[in-house]
Amino acid sequence: MGDSSSTGKNIGIWISDKKSHKLNWKELIKTCNAHGYNIVKFDLDIPFEDQGRIDIFLHKLTDVIAAADQGDVKASIIIGRVEQYLSNHPHITVIDPLNNVRLLLNRYCYYTILQDELSFQNHGIFTPAFAEFTTSDIEQNVEIMRSRGVKFPVICKPTVAHGSKLAHEMVLIFNERGLNVCKAPCVVQNFVNHNAVLHKVFVVGNKYHISERPSLKNFNASENLDPIYYSTGEVCKADSNSTLSILDPHDKSDIRMTLDEDKIKTIIRILRRKIGLVLVGFDVVIDNVSGNHAVIDINVFPSYDSFPNFFELLIESIEDTVSRSGNMDISDDILEDHTQNGLVNIGDSNASYSVMGMNIN
Repeated sequence: MGDSSSTGKNIGIWISDKKSHKLNWKELIKTCNAHGYNIVKFDLDIPFEDQGRIDIFLHKLTDVIAAADQGDVKASIIIGRVEQYLSNHPHITVIDPLNNVRLLLNRYCYYTILQDELSFQNHGIFTPAFAEFTTSDIEQNVEIMRSRGVKFPVICKPTVAHGSKLAHEMVLIFNERGLNVCKAPCVVQNFVNHNAVLHKVFVVGNKYHISERPSLKNFNASENLDPIYYSTGEVCKADSNSTLSILDPHDKSDIRMTLDEDKIKTIIRILRRKIGLVLVGFDVVIDNVSGNHAVIDINVFPSYDSFPNFFELLIESIEDTVSRSGNMDISDDILEDHTQNGLVNIGDSNASYSVMGMNIN
């Protein structure tokens, strides 16, 4: 890593071993050095004060925060130390602030934020109706669904959106009988038929890129179908060959629904104002009847493996955050004016935008 005692500013980084192995450290260090930054790879088991001065703290502590919030003692101690360290050094710019990150650790929380955004309705954007189960009592859960307008089929998802592989294990449920597989706490959400196409949007500051991925085929409520278990990491991978993504013969597979760039920009602006993250990703599906765009998931610091020129744009976003917001939490309203200045799709080389030409694998 870079020498924290050399000239220039220092970026302290902590990411998990799994994410670290996927990161091109050589390219990151080269890019940072070219812009006058040194890299300090943080160790959570060593006193932070002993690891050198830093000016920016770049992290993906989602799993550690999630574990701490669920009562894990070691994780709680680590997060407490991180928060104390940042409190002791208010000059440090954090990408992204821990309290902002916490908003996306709970699906019910961020679905509520999305649902409460009334302006979405005017743009043909929505989050599918959802409800939270805190009990295994099926009769009570059916009543909760009815009161919130949730109808079969539904996707059952763990309430906790990070922390383990289980956070990405889903169940598609077609009837009341199938609710017995739900393990509280969990969220059930209306399944939107979308012709087995998922649009993953990766955001770095005010730059974004879109990747089209396979997704679940169309389903309807049925008393005869048993729950279907699946993992989003398997079904929605770029190279997935899951049978769950193959449209049935009666589906109109020849009709291609076009993603609306203006809707994507609206979603990004709202997320920056409501949640305030520099590094974020979200999943969109298009209702195959109305054409409205549904936001079905949001992720902190997603994988940017296929994001063109990611490190350059990362540094640009860090410098932009430092210059525009100083040491304020990036969710402050001052950022709204900036994000309204225009979002840039980095894959769009032409004046006329065609999202279908944006595919990255």
